[in-house]
Amino acid sequence: MKKIVKLLGIAFILFLIYFVYTSYPKLDLISGFSAKSIASGHFIDHRKQEIIEKGDNDIDLISLAKNKINDSEKFATASVFGLKERKAIYREGLGATLIDATFDVSRPFETPKRFKLNSNLTYPYGNVEPKDTVFEDVDYKKLGNAIANAFDKKGEKIKRTRSIVVLYKGKLLTEKYDSDFNKNSKLLGWSMTKSITGTLFGILQKQGKIDIMKPAPIKEWQKDERAIITVNDLLHMNSGLEWDEHYDKICDATTMLFQSSDMGKVQLEKRAQFPPNLHWNYSSGTTNLLSKILRSQFKTHQEYLDFWYSSLIDKIGMNSMIVETDMAGNFVGSSYGWATTRDWAKFGQLYLNKGKWNGEQIFDETWAKYVATPTNTSNGNYGAQFWLNAGKKFPDTPKDMYYASGFQGQMIAILPTQNLVIVRIGLKDDSEFDFNGLLSGIVGSLKKSK
Repeated sequence: MKKIVKLLGIAFILFLIYFVYTSYPKLDLISGFSAKSIASGHFIDHRKQEIIEKGDNDIDLISLAKNKINDSEKFATASVFGLKERKAIYREGLGATLIDATFDVSRPFETPKRFKLNSNLTYPYGNVEPKDTVFEDVDYKKLGNAIANAFDKKGEKIKRTRSIVVLYKGKLLTEKYDSDFNKNSKLLGWSMTKSITGTLFGILQKQGKIDIMKPAPIKEWQKDERAIITVNDLLHMNSGLEWDEHYDKICDATTMLFQSSDMGKVQLEKRAQFPPNLHWNYSSGTTNLLSKILRSQFKTHQEYLDFWYSSLIDKIGMNSMIVETDMAGNFVGSSYGWATTRDWAKFGQLYLNKGKWNGEQIFDETWAKYVATPTNTSNGNYGAQFWLNAGKKFPDTPKDMYYASGFQGQMIAILPTQNLVIVRIGLKDDSEFDFNGLLSGIVGSLKKSK
């Protein structure tokens, strides 16, 4: 008996050693992810805690977290086995922010000024509910099958699509939502937000306020090899800066998103690993650095906050959208944009229109071509804060398609030749969800002109 107890004791000690070595360092990230996810989903989209836990937080290790919501004080906390508790606070206009002990919650904060256009135009260009439009060149049976095949049957958790919206010739062709979601649900775009961030540089360039071909305006770089890195290099993810982004482990990206108070600063402080324009490396840190650069273009923080909405988001009627900020007040331009699926589709339509919206040119037509042109270092897969199908990642989908893409399979696909915008929001990425089938199925529903 004593021998058995001794062996059990040794086994327990070995388990503790293994746990401390492999998992304990991740606990801060696990509880941070969970607290932030719960706070955002609950306070932005008004979801119940159990829906968030069964959906957004249904990820290996993240599901270990125990979460609590304080509705009166608008915050959420999470911990793992009572360890490493993290807190995310909600502030109206700024969304949820993961904070640490240094953050003063009583400190006054600025919020973006928002506006809503009074328009009698129908969606997507206005606020009037669209009427059913029947297109003679659409095979609705094929279209219906393509959309239906993207959703789980009752009780399944395989495809995990939450919503799909398709615009054709500037009109709503079809939309479908999974249970618990509808046209008013605000959904996280994750890295689709990168395309929003990049677009703001196109707007600034049209206004003559920035030259993206010039070195990035970062004083910390002026006396070393990083001084030659341009905004153009950053937009194309080929700056040559050191960065590690693999979400199955602790890396630069997870440390930035869940442990950093000033997210743009993380990439700013990285060394140059390669000369610019020679090596492509996907980096959420780069996009948050771009957000920080945007902030430097304005005299006040209020002007920076307002610019995102007045020049783009509210300008095209994406009134449901909110981009969340970090503790330093920077928009987390890499990852934290929320909007209804319909509003995400408006952004795609803006690019399909080459920057024109209700008669106003938001960014130059050439900008749409710029973002959809492959960088020489990405094998045809990436442009400027947009992904491309030039390398035929989706073999049965048009080569000129380009798209905003986010973690867990968020997508805004822009198909210029077909005059289509396809938005899919869900919880499975392209390694598990058949995007090629969805996209080609929708394209295949369009009858070819004789």
